[in-house]
Amino acid sequence: MADMDIYQHDESFLRKGFNKIAGIDEAGRGPLAGPVVAAAVILKNYTTIKGLRDSKKVPEKERESLFNAIKEAALDIGIGIVEPEEIDRINILKATKLAMQDAVNKLSVVPDLLIIDAVKIPSVSIKQISYPKCESISASVAAASIIAKVTRDRIMLDYHKIYPQYHFDRHKGYSTSEHLELIRIHGPCPIHRKSFCGVKTLPLPFLIFSMNMV
Repeated sequence: MADMDIYQHDESFLRKGFNKIAGIDEAGRGPLAGPVVAAAVILKNYTTIKGLRDSKKVPEKERESLFNAIKEAALDIGIGIVEPEEIDRINILKATKLAMQDAVNKLSVVPDLLIIDAVKIPSVSIKQISYPKCESISASVAAASIIAKVTRDRIMLDYHKIYPQYHFDRHKGYSTSEHLELIRIHGPCPIHRKSFCGVKTLPLPFLIFSMNMV
């Protein structure tokens, strides 16, 4: 879609009387390691950001530039983070919704509409609309996708300094062949999601041994 399409989508809700629209998206549902991060972004009404689009379609360096542009253009931003231990305890879908709820709760400006990628947040009373691939349709959700992705990538770069043997700086915790091989060699570390296939499928004695060695 062209950039203006995503702005026209959100502006259609402004014309219906919604004045503070929060777009919500997450990063990190699929990886084997690290947190799931959600962002809620309220853009200033009728603001446009050159090049804004779904984070998955944006090269890393451009994402950093867009991250800064969004921070300047946003009325408010909230970020929610759920750690691997909680993901293992409650499952990734519930953890994603929890991160989104936390992101909304951290907004200092109360939105009157939430546009959410793919899911709904059951514990939030604000009006919500949700549909798949929302980050390609809504400017505010596209902005949230950038904020969530860059925030999570920065977290994984910090974890790379603590656990350099896993090369988190390269794959950010996703299940690449390199990452799977490194888990096989070193066993999981404390930020690996023990309930995820690719981690939990390691032999149990090896899991116990490797965790005791961390």
